[in-house]
Amino acid sequence: MFRIKDPVQECRELLQNYKCLIVIDGLQSTEDWDQIKAALAFQRDNRSRILVISYEESVATYCSKDNWWNVEGLEIDDALDLLIRTASTSRWSSWPSDPSPADIEQAKILLHKCGGLPQVIVAVGNFMAEGWSIDNDDNFMGTLETHPAFGSLRGLFDWVHSYFHSCEDLLKPCIFYLSIFPVNHKIRRSRLVRRWIAEGYSRDTKERTAEENAEESFLDLRKLNMIQVPGSTSLSSFMRMPLCQVNGFFREYIISRSMEENLVFELEGHCSVNSQHTGRHLTIGSTWDRDMSVYGSIDFSRLRSLTVFGEWESFFISDKMRIVRVLDLEDTSSVTDGDLEQMVKLLPRLKFLSLRGCKEITRLPDSFGALRQLQTLDIRHTSVVRLPASTTKLQKLQHIRAGTTVQLDDDTSIVDSLAPPQPETAVTSTLSMSRLRRAATLVLPELWTHCGRLLPDSHNGGVVVPRGIGKMTALHNISVIDVSVASGSAILEELKNLSQLRKLGVSGVKRENCKELCCAISDHAHLESLSLWLGTNQAGCLDAISPPPKKLESLKLYGQIDKLPPWIKLLSNLRKLKLRLTMIRQHEVDLLKDLPSLNILCLSFKEFEYGELRFRGSRSFRQLWILEIACNSRLQSVTFGDHVMPRLEVLKIRCCNNVPTLNFSGLEKLQILREVLLRGSYDNKVEQDMRSQLGKHQNKPGFKVEPRSNSS
Repeated sequence: MFRIKDPVQECRELLQNYKCLIVIDGLQSTEDWDQIKAALAFQRDNRSRILVISYEESVATYCSKDNWWNVEGLEIDDALDLLIRTASTSRWSSWPSDPSPADIEQAKILLHKCGGLPQVIVAVGNFMAEGWSIDNDDNFMGTLETHPAFGSLRGLFDWVHSYFHSCEDLLKPCIFYLSIFPVNHKIRRSRLVRRWIAEGYSRDTKERTAEENAEESFLDLRKLNMIQVPGSTSLSSFMRMPLCQVNGFFREYIISRSMEENLVFELEGHCSVNSQHTGRHLTIGSTWDRDMSVYGSIDFSRLRSLTVFGEWESFFISDKMRIVRVLDLEDTSSVTDGDLEQMVKLLPRLKFLSLRGCKEITRLPDSFGALRQLQTLDIRHTSVVRLPASTTKLQKLQHIRAGTTVQLDDDTSIVDSLAPPQPETAVTSTLSMSRLRRAATLVLPELWTHCGRLLPDSHNGGVVVPRGIGKMTALHNISVIDVSVASGSAILEELKNLSQLRKLGVSGVKRENCKELCCAISDHAHLESLSLWLGTNQAGCLDAISPPPKKLESLKLYGQIDKLPPWIKLLSNLRKLKLRLTMIRQHEVDLLKDLPSLNILCLSFKEFEYGELRFRGSRSFRQLWILEIACNSRLQSVTFGDHVMPRLEVLKIRCCNNVPTLNFSGLEKLQILREVLLRGSYDNKVEQDMRSQLGKHQNKPGFKVEPRSNSS
């Protein structure tokens, strides 16, 4: 280069005469890209390939609208391998040559704080290779920011500092709010969104509702990888994934700043009386020693939210907390009915109350109607089987999540990971630390749930709601309600008044009440998600739904019926269909093939006509991305015809009852198939046959086999 008078001109000539790979790392702005492109005279018909690496999605999409990809954080095993390889490069390394299980465990704790970011992991590995060590109890983020050995991370920190400095005022509190949740803790998307709304971080505007604005904030943080989808896939960025977790690196950064902002403070381990101070959000960790003296020294005058992990203590609630808006006790143990009565008495301004998983809660107190500001009530997986009459006084209540057994389907699973698609031809391939293809409001729950024991007085897993529910016109989401009781038909009549419903779950559907159900659902203007649990011998009881809701995107049908309602074929906006019924016939499979928007199809049946499933018809199931099939010994074969499912990427197979034989034919015709998951109880021959077929597939899809189970 010293001999070249004009290196830009020299590079330009190289690009004209040779096929080159060009890597541009750390691109910070669209203006920089325009200058580089103009200086080097990039041409679209050039044979070279350009790889651009940026932290900003807007820069990535500006460089290439189509061919760009989000660099997800490494999974823990890959991260550990990278750390060990990097840290073991010198004889002065602080990493032991023969690490013990305790060393590996400590390394994993450290890696979680790295957030799976290869740049950070390599920097830490090099630090250890030079003989330094990082204690997990030390100020991890402070060390990365200030120690000279981490100079390679200056660009990353410059970008993070710049982003936080220029971040919109409405989004910044949502970011700091993430530090409430422990590292690697799985967070339901709806839980986070509803909490933001209750805190006032997302409000109604002229253009959008508070929930739509909160979803937009969620997507913004997802695009920045501050929020990640566990086991994320190529589909996860444009699907409405139900589970997420906070990136460990960004969580450490947020924690190092949140105390300066005086927003979140945490009780963890052993705390002294003088080590804590006031703040808006208090998190009680599972490892905290529950010291009453320490707790009594805290100033609760500004407290807006209380989140508890681990065991509950009655002294956690105080009459000094009267302006608390959010009380989140999801999966907290030892919460009693008496504790709940105190919560209702002392926290009158609650907008969000989650008792999900608090199994010792058996009832809501009669005084529950005093929570006049309540917007979200989550009592799923508690022992509550009936809502008190005072519930109807809660005119601001929008979301009721209930149900007393895990037999009810829940939106807490994720798509398993698969490799990203590779474009056939591309002049510019852009990697970005943030990626979002197309937004779609989809939820992908697991197809197979373990059936749990129904609790006493509960026949269908739902809760009995009081008369007068039809007056709660603010309701957007109510699931799951039990209509098998004597008042069931009257309750269904009242549902017609809930014109703002977006999501509805009903159990205990039978012939005696199906007329009222069909009337309540028919032509509903806003309903987007419908889940129904039907009793035995209820074939045809849903046929009277006419016309079906036009906006319906998710439909789940469970029960002992052997015939699909004919109106399913009219659901032009249906994106997800889950069927767990008695039997499916071939003409019903054919009925589903032309649904124009169907992305996810989950099939689970006791009987299959002629013991087979056939997917046939050119360009049928043309928008299907994910297919899940539950197999038993009665299903002998699954066949894919020519040109079927042209966009299918993921195939999930669940076997039960130790399936002896299961023949798949036509897998090679699924041209963009990229992953197959086999789980459950099956014979070795099933796995061997599947592996053999996939080995011949032109796309070489990944094949994941989960440990076999003997359970049915």
